[in-house]
Parts: sequence; structure tokens; C-alpha cells
Amino acid sequence: MQLEGKTAIVTGASSGIGAEFSKALTEKKCRVHGIARRTERLEKLRSQLGNLFIPVTLDVNDYSAMERWVTDTFHGDNGDPGSSPENGTSTGPDILINNAGLGMFGAIDELPPEHWDTMMQTNLTSVFRLTRLIVPMMKASDTTNHIVNISSVAGLLGNPNISGYNATKFGLRGFSEALMKELRNFRIKVTCIYPGSIATGFFDEHGGTHPNMMQGSDVANTVIHLLETPDNFLIDEITMRPLIPKPPGK
Repeated sequence: MQLEGKTAIVTGASSGIGAEFSKALTEKKCRVHGIARRTERLEKLRSQLGNLFIPVTLDVNDYSAMERWVTDTFHGDNGDPGSSPENGTSTGPDILINNAGLGMFGAIDELPPEHWDTMMQTNLTSVFRLTRLIVPMMKASDTTNHIVNISSVAGLLGNPNISGYNATKFGLRGFSEALMKELRNFRIKVTCIYPGSIATGFFDEHGGTHPNMMQGSDVANTVIHLLETPDNFLIDEITMRPLIPKPPGK
């Protein structure tokens, strides 16, 4: 895909790798709708990235608000001018990066049920809900489109005290594989990414930091590579990790 002039949606865009995805895409002259809850951080990011970055203050778990935003942004005479033909009817986004997510950890007999529910809603259900709104527009497109779901190595391997988080990321893996098979004949690529430890606030909050963590910019550059692959070339899964997760001998 040639990224210049394309339109992308990035959830969880206000910080971490979401902000890095937004930065990398705007540098490629791609128009980015960055979705997050924190308006101040979104506005700060816009001041850094310029007018190609469009802040969208939304909670991905507010499904009614999300549906209204998609309708208002991509349909009718008020549709996104960056992706609309001359008659005003939008062709919709070319790229969807489902990045928003959170982790709440604890032993199974200590994890509050509401924490389980919050992770399920944010990490899995919100991905389904936004994706089902975007897919019809992508199906109607006459070009190749791309959906990128950000899972985790926790979607490949279970570990103690993160069973709820594991369940959401394993679920996203299955959802992505099924979606890839469902949509490939519509020229819609689906890629699921499984990152290991990245130097972001997520790991600062939950521990597990070490000197050799991946950089968010490296993950973003990998996503750019995926998006720029030839139209008939699909990488449906990719795992990325630090080469040396701990200093030798530790």
C-alpha cells in the first residue's frame, strides 16, 4: 500500500505505541484519526504531528458514541474530506489499527470480576465493535485495505497471575485469524501482532522493566513495513521481542 493520502484510524493513540503509530503514519503523509480518552494528550500530539493527525476523544467502550463518530466522520456530506470523493460520500478508512488495551493482573482468586470484565470489554469486545463498523466500508473500497490488531506475547503463552489478560489476548489472536480468512477475498488484509516488552508506560505501571526493552518506534516502523507490502502479499502474524531481554548473567 502506498501510504501517502491514505486514511487511518488508530485506537489508544494518545501514548505509548499508539502515539508512535500515529507519528510514523503522519510522517508517511497519511491522515490519522487518533482515538483516546485523554484530550490533553491528543492535543499535545497534534501540536507535534500537525494537521494530518486528527484528535478524537472517545472511550472505545462507549459503543454508541463510537458508532455515531464513525457515521458522522465517514458517511454523507459531512464525511472526512481526506477520504471522500467529490460527491461527498466517504470511501472510509484504508487502515484500522486496533491498539487500545489494558492489563489488570492478579491471582485468579484475587482478581476482581470487574477487572476481568473491563479487560474483556477493552481488549476484545471494543475491537469487534469498531471493526464491524469499518469492515463494510473496506469491502466497498476498490483498493486494498488493512486491519492491524495489537495483541501481545501474552496471546501466545499463558503465565501465572495474568490469566484475564491472557484470555483477552488469546481471544484477539483467534478473532484475527478468523477475520483474516473471512476478509482476504475482499482485498482486506488482517495482521495480528504479538509484541514482547516495550519501553512504554504499560510496563512502568506493571513492572517487568529491564534495560533491553524494545522501543515503540521500532514496533511502529515494523507496522509501516507491513502496511507498505505489495497488495497481494500478506503477513498475517508477527511476533517481536527484544533479542536479549536481560543483561547477560542476570
